[in-house]
Amino acid sequence: MADILTPALGESVAEASIAKWTKKVGDAVKKDEVLVELETDKVSLEVVAPADGVLSAINAGEGDTVVPGTVLGAVTEGGAAAASAPAPAAAAPAAAPAASGGAAVDIAVPTMGESVAEGSIGTWLKKSGDTVAKDELLVEIETDKVAVEVSAPAAGVLTITAADGATVTPGQVIGSVAASGAAAAAAPAPAAAPANTGSAQAPASAHLSPAVQRVVSENNLNPASLSASGPKGNITKADAIAAIGAAAPATPAAAAPAAPRADQPREERVKMTRLRQTIARRLKESQNTAAQLTTFNEVDMTNVMALRAQYKEVFEKRHGVKLGFMSFFTKAVVQALHEIPAVNAEIDGTDIIYKNHYDIGIAVGTDKGLVVPVLRDADVLSLAGIEKGIGALGKAARDGALTMDQMQGGTFTITNGGTYGSLMSTPILNAPQSGILGMHNIVQRPMAINGEVKIRPMMYLALSYDHRIVDGKEAVTFLVRIKELLEDPARALLDL
Repeated sequence: MADILTPALGESVAEASIAKWTKKVGDAVKKDEVLVELETDKVSLEVVAPADGVLSAINAGEGDTVVPGTVLGAVTEGGAAAASAPAPAAAAPAAAPAASGGAAVDIAVPTMGESVAEGSIGTWLKKSGDTVAKDELLVEIETDKVAVEVSAPAAGVLTITAADGATVTPGQVIGSVAASGAAAAAAPAPAAAPANTGSAQAPASAHLSPAVQRVVSENNLNPASLSASGPKGNITKADAIAAIGAAAPATPAAAAPAAPRADQPREERVKMTRLRQTIARRLKESQNTAAQLTTFNEVDMTNVMALRAQYKEVFEKRHGVKLGFMSFFTKAVVQALHEIPAVNAEIDGTDIIYKNHYDIGIAVGTDKGLVVPVLRDADVLSLAGIEKGIGALGKAARDGALTMDQMQGGTFTITNGGTYGSLMSTPILNAPQSGILGMHNIVQRPMAINGEVKIRPMMYLALSYDHRIVDGKEAVTFLVRIKELLEDPARALLDL
């Protein structure tokens, strides 16, 4: 029998509390598998199994306070294989004999990016005992920044060892597949039986990614009725969205007799994703740290819109990218930052760090939350280079493919709530930056122009800034400079 001991907790840390056990008494465990999480005043620690076997005792429950050297529980060695084998047999009795002849292939957590030390298991798309195909998507692991997909390493029968929501680290084994050609061959037979009842596309539902599953569940779609255009017959998010419009006409007739409210709970509790937790923490830290103030102005978009309309087709043919408003705003921001360097600076203790580079963060809304990838050296990019850079960063953000390097080191941020119809807002600083520009919706409004009332496309601008480093005069001057450059785009070209 091997004791599970509380490890050293770090310098000046004398005790910890038990956050949660990932296993219960009687469960099979593997050596170095995470069994319990400890929390201290400063850090969280993971305690792993000292040997293969069965968790035979838990001496300290969740919430208990422990000190280094405390025996948390015990593992009886030698019982892991015997204890783990019945699980898939009970869950899938038909497949177990076929799979017994194949070796088990571990499912390990992949590398999740530089400086990303841990992630959380999302929702498993299969359960223990299910038959899976090689490269079939099994689960998504969420980190503070990105989501990583984990696929089946082989065809066979799945065994899950890390439950939904569990915290995992790169290289950790979260399950296994009992690889067997016989199991893979035998699997289609039972799967074909329900398909003959009238749902020829039913197997496609086993390949729903989390993003597709969300669209399907929110719109009450039947996966079996969706056409699949993805690789290997997978249903893509576009397939699901296309089916929403097709299903809409039938909805009013079906919904004529109002459904009773008792069909669904009045409330639903869902754990925040790691990305959402990080967003919440950073925004609150920004509010608590900086002396935030917002100043507003409005800009007449007539000339920018006319210039864009005149050259957008030629621009796209020449550069292979559409001409949008973000490139004009980025150019204007960079020129204004040159003139008001305090807005391109940050506070570090009692020092002010003035940045002589212009790396502009572009806020991007995704299904998982707001991320801010950084457009590097925006001051040396042309309008086409800016549009291409923003397009590439936006696609990577929506695909969950941003790297840590792409989201760090920005000197100023631009956020465009106008794409969602926002008329006015007060954006929160992206710490440790000292300024963020909020763009808003373009609205036709009556304006007094040279003594006459004319209808003009107007946009409200909002500059939130850190009043500890940026004075009101500098903030207003900065925003007025952006207004001037946008209302007369030739000024930016002539460096006036």
